Amino acid sequence: MRRFLLLYATQQGQAKAIAEEIYEQAVVHGFSADLHCISESDKYDLKTETAPLVVVVSTTGTGDPPDTARKFVKEIQNQTLPVDFFAHLRYGLLGLGDSEYTYFCNGGKIIDKRLQELGARHFYDTGHADDCVGLELVVEPWIAGLWPALREHFRSSRGQKEISGALPVASPVSSRTDLVKSQLLHIESQVELLRFDDSGRKDSEVLKQNAVNSNQSKVLIEDFESSLTRSVPPLSQASLNLPALPPEYLHIHLQESLGQEESQASVTSADPVFQVPISKAVQLTTNDAIKTTLLVELDISNTDFSYQPGDAFSVICPNSDSEVQSLLQRLQLEDKREHCVLLKIKADTKKKGAALPQHIPARCSLQFIFTWCLEIRAIPKKAFLRALVDYTSDGAEKRRLQELCSKQGAADYSRFIRDACACLLDLLLAFPSCQPPLSPLLEHLPKLQPRPYSCASSSLFHPGKLHFVFNVVEFVSTATTEVLRKGVCTGWLALLVASVLQPNIHASHEDSGKALAPKISISPRTTNSFHLPDDPSIPIIMVGPGTGIAPFIGFLQHREKLQEQHPDGNFGAMWLFFGCRHKDRDYLFRKELRHFFKHGILTHLKVSFSRDAVVGEEEAPAKYVQDNIQLHGQQVARILLQENGHIYVCGDAKNMAKDVHDALVEIISKEVGVEKLEAMKTLATLKEEKRYLQDIWS
Repeated sequence: MRRFLLLYATQQGQAKAIAEEIYEQAVVHGFSADLHCISESDKYDLKTETAPLVVVVSTTGTGDPPDTARKFVKEIQNQTLPVDFFAHLRYGLLGLGDSEYTYFCNGGKIIDKRLQELGARHFYDTGHADDCVGLELVVEPWIAGLWPALREHFRSSRGQKEISGALPVASPVSSRTDLVKSQLLHIESQVELLRFDDSGRKDSEVLKQNAVNSNQSKVLIEDFESSLTRSVPPLSQASLNLPALPPEYLHIHLQESLGQEESQASVTSADPVFQVPISKAVQLTTNDAIKTTLLVELDISNTDFSYQPGDAFSVICPNSDSEVQSLLQRLQLEDKREHCVLLKIKADTKKKGAALPQHIPARCSLQFIFTWCLEIRAIPKKAFLRALVDYTSDGAEKRRLQELCSKQGAADYSRFIRDACACLLDLLLAFPSCQPPLSPLLEHLPKLQPRPYSCASSSLFHPGKLHFVFNVVEFVSTATTEVLRKGVCTGWLALLVASVLQPNIHASHEDSGKALAPKISISPRTTNSFHLPDDPSIPIIMVGPGTGIAPFIGFLQHREKLQEQHPDGNFGAMWLFFGCRHKDRDYLFRKELRHFFKHGILTHLKVSFSRDAVVGEEEAPAKYVQDNIQLHGQQVARILLQENGHIYVCGDAKNMAKDVHDALVEIISKEVGVEKLEAMKTLATLKEEKRYLQDIWS
């Protein structure tokens, strides 16, 4: 059988799931795949590999390869390797990313570029899938095009061997053909989406008009509008292409509990976990602010947890009690919530390399698993929907679930599952005849991820303490009925500190040494480069609207202590561009910032208010941080291009970070007198030099 090597580099399981899908499909297409995590270097050897290589790589952080690929990337980045080190290798790569981030698909791009530099060549064109619009828009056509590309590779390499006995060489013609094929497939899938979306809308509009004419508008409009549970023509009449049914691999036995102790410490983590008490909690915003922002202080004095300003750490959080109860109730397992869950691999499973989920500890209760181990809010993947189809007895419900996971139903999947933030509970409530056992849930629900937060303090300024700041996230889920949900972690933290919450940061500090609330578990995050320059004389620009100000409070506290310790030291200028909605409601750390400004630690404070009609005297008349940056474009350009300065951007990736990037392009273009493309290259160089740093989130 024609064999290829299939490697995946995953952070949260996406790349692994896609690689497993490729593995399952390979058999159907007459291929055999050797599937491995890229970190399992003892199981494959690219130096001697003669079979074609297929790699699926996700992106983490602000453009890094996943943690599982760190060792691999370090090895191939070795500058002593010869340029023909991988000359024998033919490969195809699929990168996963999110276009809301500046370094889109950069995990895959880093590996792709380096393989090429070491002589490897494509047998199939690289794909870049975007989680912002739906990975499947690129993933599905890319996988579909992989099989003809592999067939062509094996055919041409066999021909080459017969002619010369040489190593397989991908024919330029076949590469070009495959590229065209993959692009055509991608275009076809996009056109298909548009066609279904448009025609669905047109049919719906026509039917609405007819309904109005027959004086039965409301009933008929509802009947002919698509929703999570109902489709309209042409989808409702289409023949469907369904994904392959993922093979089951878990055997589950529920056993009455012996009442053993359970703690969140048993949740597996690659990093060390510290249990620390909350020593203070403060509401930074007024009650009439649009968002509620809290500052939480952790007492780390009895641990060896250490950090520097700009670092981030993770909070290990549980799912909401009420959501867990609702889910267990719907699954008719409420009376067994204390039962111990025993997991085994099914003896007859067809799943390659089936293994017990590492994020589910042995012999813990059902309640514990749903509370601490599984991301029950995760948006269900199409493979999960496909698995649920087989546990749905009602014909109409079964058909609708098939549509939602089908190729033809891609637009409906995006609209009613992905964009509506639907979760498993939403689906089970919307499709009452769906009665899945536990096994597909534990097979498909991903690990409940720890939530990252920026450190908002300096240990020089607050010895033994760690501060962090967050908005209590609230959003409306529209999957079935409208439900107001809070962020998994921020909702839990807000509840945890509610009884001890102080109205502002200048409230009494009498109890600050005591633990006021239960302990929480935190773990350090791998070191990043979002740190102050080693040389304190280098000028810095900080851009952080809203809670994006968090790491900069740490920077400023740190600098104040350094200036106290070295009164004759040479310290560079510190600029801060901060933005909020209202001066009197959500101007975070207002008093502290004025203190830093008054004492010359913060040399330039530029604040913008997006919702206030009148702007205060000391602030520039700018609505957003990027407007304020433009107003001071000359100084910004001078600091970055002439004074070797650093710029730090923290906050929302989707709008703010892009707008700030665009403003910097404009400034450089104008001040240096170059085309925008040249200005973009200048910024790219600043990023490479670690002088343009981002700590952003979506």
